[in-house]
Amino acid sequence: MAKEISDSKAAENIAVSDAAASDSPASVRSDSPAEVSSDSPASACSDSAASSDFNQVPMANRTHIAFFGKRNAGKSSLVNAVTGQALSIVSDIKGTTTDPVQKAMELLPLGPVVIIDTPGIDDDGTVGSLRVEKTFEILRKTDAAVLVIDAAAGPADEDRKLIDLFRKRKVPFLIALNKSDLCAAEPRSVHTVQLSSDPSDFEEAISVSALTGEGIKTLKEAIGRIASSKEPEKYILRDKLQPADIVVLVTPIDSSAPKGRLILPQVQTIRDILDGHAVCMVTQTDQLAQALSALSKPPKLVVTDSQDFKQVKNIISPETRLTSFSILMARFKGILDTAAYGAHYLQNLTNGDKILICEGCTHHRQCEDIGTVKLTGWIRQYTGKTLDFHFTSGGQFPENPKELQSYALIVHCGGCMLNRREMQSRMERAQTAGVPFTNYGTLIAHINGILDRSLEIIYE
Repeated sequence: MAKEISDSKAAENIAVSDAAASDSPASVRSDSPAEVSSDSPASACSDSAASSDFNQVPMANRTHIAFFGKRNAGKSSLVNAVTGQALSIVSDIKGTTTDPVQKAMELLPLGPVVIIDTPGIDDDGTVGSLRVEKTFEILRKTDAAVLVIDAAAGPADEDRKLIDLFRKRKVPFLIALNKSDLCAAEPRSVHTVQLSSDPSDFEEAISVSALTGEGIKTLKEAIGRIASSKEPEKYILRDKLQPADIVVLVTPIDSSAPKGRLILPQVQTIRDILDGHAVCMVTQTDQLAQALSALSKPPKLVVTDSQDFKQVKNIISPETRLTSFSILMARFKGILDTAAYGAHYLQNLTNGDKILICEGCTHHRQCEDIGTVKLTGWIRQYTGKTLDFHFTSGGQFPENPKELQSYALIVHCGGCMLNRREMQSRMERAQTAGVPFTNYGTLIAHINGILDRSLEIIYE
């Protein structure tokens, strides 16, 4: 947290360079604007959005670093100073930043990151309150936060409330006292910010000037420290494999598949398997039997698109382990235990129950859309009930606990376009509201009677 700033050793110099994310415009849409958010338009696909760039880090896998604070605290100027680019529009007029602005970059030695500039937390009026809501939405996916405070004005109530939220949600954060060039204090020094009358309620802060550049290097180093994950590296599958293990991936190419490329979970799974020095075979469902017959030994695992669970389980032998890309994504995002438990609630549904189906990306709905068409049909067929389906996409997800409590079940996509923190935030909000939470893959596996089988490779 912020109190660790002065105790940490000087970090390596941090440089910033452009690096497009694999779900950035180059791979999602060639005519998209320079910045792209996690709910940007993506090619229609079965479990997620598409990506054709094998060489870049997906937006959802980057560390999300967000700058928060009141209007005119200098957030946008500081973002530009840290990135070395005119990423945000800067003005003396309050409320210049009206929407979150984000950019995929390399912040060395931290690596691939997303830098986010947010609207002022003290914005007012009808439109201003909507901007503040957007800022709180960004906090849901923030891995590390920078609270920017005007050094001359000192911390305000809004700043203290943000710090309380950072602490409550366990978001690593630091405080930057901006506009230090207007104060007598030494720009590069670390200061103590008292937050209340309680002597123990304080945080250390870095004194910086976006105008002169003083303290920016120190700030970058501190960001690198707090944003560095202390958790073990997360894998999609490779930690469950041995070198030379054979994994067969079933990737349907149908009307909903993106033209000329694979969807993001398929690309990521292929790379994860290869990084584990295992052997990867990719086929469509119709060629699966032929592909298996060409092998000299059975594969260690078959991974399929969730919507083809039924066909694939009838092709492979009962002894062959089987799972889906969506289930692997649930594991990668840290929601699998909850999703597997929530799938069992399907048999408890009654007539008239409201079901919320959530897509993490936004794409053009087609006649065979997995979320709005196929999944709803399978749920109705399995339960035999008349159910009331509701849908959200992209950054939309109910914030109000009372609204969440109106649903009997929440079913989420694989979440490949959302980072781990945001997926877990959505799951935790559902849990707090007492609503069962599952995802496409676990629910479809349960419907097909193979949920336990699909989890064997994960929990062996």
